[in-house]
Formats: sequence, C-alpha cells, structure tokens
Amino acid sequence: MCGIIGILSNTPVNQEIYDGLLVLQHRGQDSAGMATSDGKRLYIRRKNGLVTDVFRKEHMKRLVGNMGVGHLRYPTAGGSSNSEAQPFYVNSPYGISLAHNGNLTNAHELKKELYKQDRRHINTSSDSEILLNIFAQELQKYKAYSVHPEEVFAAVEGVHKRCVGAYAVIAMITRDGIVGFRDPNGIRPLVLGKRESEQGTDYMLASESVALVTQGYAIVRDIEPGEAIFITKDGEVHTKQCSDKATYNSCIFEYVYFARPDSVIDKVYVHKARMRMGHNLAEKVMKVWPDHDIDVVIPIPDTSRTSALEMAITLGVPYREGYIKNRYIGRTFIMPGQKQRKKSVRRKLNPLDIEFKGKNVMLVDDSIVRGTTSKEIVQMARDSGAKNVYFASASPAIRYPNIYGIDMPAAKELIAHGRTEAEVAKEIGADRLVYQELDDLIDAITKGNSKLTQFDCSVFTGKYITGESESYFTDLEARRNDGKKKDKANMVAIDMSDTD
Repeated sequence: MCGIIGILSNTPVNQEIYDGLLVLQHRGQDSAGMATSDGKRLYIRRKNGLVTDVFRKEHMKRLVGNMGVGHLRYPTAGGSSNSEAQPFYVNSPYGISLAHNGNLTNAHELKKELYKQDRRHINTSSDSEILLNIFAQELQKYKAYSVHPEEVFAAVEGVHKRCVGAYAVIAMITRDGIVGFRDPNGIRPLVLGKRESEQGTDYMLASESVALVTQGYAIVRDIEPGEAIFITKDGEVHTKQCSDKATYNSCIFEYVYFARPDSVIDKVYVHKARMRMGHNLAEKVMKVWPDHDIDVVIPIPDTSRTSALEMAITLGVPYREGYIKNRYIGRTFIMPGQKQRKKSVRRKLNPLDIEFKGKNVMLVDDSIVRGTTSKEIVQMARDSGAKNVYFASASPAIRYPNIYGIDMPAAKELIAHGRTEAEVAKEIGADRLVYQELDDLIDAITKGNSKLTQFDCSVFTGKYITGESESYFTDLEARRNDGKKKDKANMVAIDMSDTD
C-alpha cells in the first residue's frame, strides 16, 4: 500500500502536492518523493522519511512547474534504501516519471523479459521500476514527436497484457501531460478531481478523495478498473477503457484499515462502511453470546473508533476512550520487524487505568494480523485492572498473505493461520474473541454501492483473483519473513544474475 498523487494545474503544483502527500501520509511512511515539470524540464526530489523530513524549503524552491506527481512508500516488494523511493524516472521515450500503488505478482518474470527482450536494465528491487519500464517500452513502439491519447491508451493496453497483480498508477510525461490508470481488477483505488478558478481548470488524481477535497477539488469520479485517463498539458481530458476483462475486485482492506474515514472509495463512504461493520459485529455478539457481561467498549485508536462506537450503541453499553495515543509514533502495522513493532506499541499507546479497573472490557480493533499489537494491548488492559478482557475484530480472521501491495507477511507469521478463534484468543491473552463474519463485512460495504459485488478478500479466503501458483507463495514466504526484510533493508544495489 502506498499513496500517490498527480496534479495538472494553471499554477505551480509543488505546494499542493506536498499538502496532498501530508494528507495521505498514513498510506506510507518509508519514503516520500515528488517530480514536477515546467513543460521542458523535470525536477525531482525523493528520499527515505516522512513528508516533513524529505521536503525542505530549498527543495520546494527547486520543484518548479505546473504539473507533477508525488508518492509515499510503504515497502512490500523491494528494500528500504533511498534508491527505492518514488517517483521513478526513465528518459526514453519522452521522459516519464511514475508513482505506483500496488504489487506486481509476475515482477520476477517481467524483469527477465525486460532485459532479454527489451534491453532495459532494472537497477532496484522494486516492481514499480519494472512497471515504469513496461509502460515506457509499450509507449516507445510509437514514433511520434509528441504523445497522443491513442498512443497512451495503446501503451496502457500493453501494460494490462503484460503485468499481473495490483496497480494504481500516476505517470507524468515531462512535456505532454499526466496519465493515470488502474489494473483490470481495480484492486487499488484512484480518484479524479477538478477545481475551477479564474486561471482555468485544474485536475488532480489521488489514492483517496480526502486529498482532493482538502484542497478545494470537487470529486469527479473514480477511475474504473482497466481504465486510463490522459490529461494533456493544455488541460484536455481523454479517457478510455483499456481492458476487455475489467471487473471490480476492490481490496476490501482499504475500507477496514487503510483509508482515512473521511475518504470515499468507489462511491462508498469509508466512515459509513465502518459504522456498519460495528453494527454487524454487535449483532454477531448478541447472536453468539446473548448473555454477555460487557461493561464497556473501548477502541484501539485510531482506525477502529467508528466501528467501536457503533458497536457500543447497538449493544447498549458505554463507549469509552481507554488508550491515549502518541501521535508521533508511526503505524505499528508498517514497522519492519517483530521486535521493533512490539517496542513501538508501548510507546504508541498508554492506557487510562480508570476506564479498565474492575470492568469487563470489550476491546475493538480493525483487524488482527501478527497478533503482536493485540497481545500487548490486552496485557495493558489487564495491568490496568480489567476484570475480564474480550476482543473483537471488525474484520474476519486473516489467515493468508496479501500479494497485492499490503505487507501481510508469510502465512506462518499470521496469528490466525492454522488456528481456531479460541486458539487465537489464547495466543493474545483475551478471555474471549469475536471475529466479523465475511458476509457481514461485505454487506457493510456494498450497502454504500450496490454495483460492488466482488472484492479482493484473499487474506481471509486464500482465493487470489490472479490465480498464483504454489511456487509463487513459497518464494513469497522466503522473501517476506522478518529476518529477510532486515537484510533487504540494507541493500542498495541488486544482483542481475537472474536475468542471464
């Protein structure tokens, strides 16, 4: 999961891209980057760190031009060195800068193909650099002096034919305009907005609608699965469906955890979806545990607040804030190692003893992944004097790895993999555990948009829309375990021996 943004404006875009990246910071904290163009030259700044660390006054002054793209990185594929920061750039053809959210599941094969067939060298371990070169190679087939919409769309069609996996993409062609496209399954989100002013019409593409509305852009619509949009430097908007197999299979975890509650994704208000999740979860509690003795419902801040409040209302029990969050600690879900995650939980959350002492407490979180955070939080509640500690997850049990851009690790590192609900409860130290039913989760989202009938639910079901082989998951497990990540974090160069 990453955050991407692209703006074509009648005025300089550097500050707006910076502000948009700040709004999307929750989508990636590993690195930040921005590329801008004045129609003749490209200007770029990218580095590891948060937005406020990467961009200083001297950098912003150099990022000139009325169009640009920005990126926030959350590492899944590749390492964590500065060389992995986006946007990536390739000079041929036309000079293309690209920001990518998602993950290519055939990146290994594509890397070999690019070297042997297209004579293109990939210098990082990032699948995003591979995707950029695929797009560039497809666009290079056309020999026009400047880019035309039909050539852009043909290139995107070529990307769809060659690339497998999840990708929401914003690319800037230095002299010609901004391109956005989404994979044929629509796994990762991408939304278009526009703003009218005295100077003319400005356009923005972003991962979440909140990046648009906070800067005065009106939401136009979501980019459809398989669709591409090309906004020329003169502000002409061209769109085309570039896949004959396009269908909605949006990532259900966007609604559960990743997106901000004030975002709208594929016409579904995330806040309302999470309210319905909490209501459905409460109904399950009343069904399987009608004589419950819950005294208070307490959320694990921040993502689960909406669901927890609605759950408390439906159950008819008090809602209380029991954990105070240190907002200067990043998301523990994104921390690269188990030991680091465990340490950060105690630094991030501090319990209010008065809300726990002598009470039967129902803790509510959006999900349980590795269980590290959940176990620590349950123990904090006990240390604060809770009589009994129950735990509710707004999503079903996560038993399978994610292969579409979310760092859900090797299956053996997922606490629910191979365990029953009661066994997971024991592992995290809870007296009782309640998971959301998958049908209830889907219902909570589809009530916001009845046209959404299918989702990527692979982390719950183990069914992957791209139909990966068993060998893929064996290799994935070897690359995604915590020990391997620690080694990869120190890598800058990559070994090209596998392209021979």
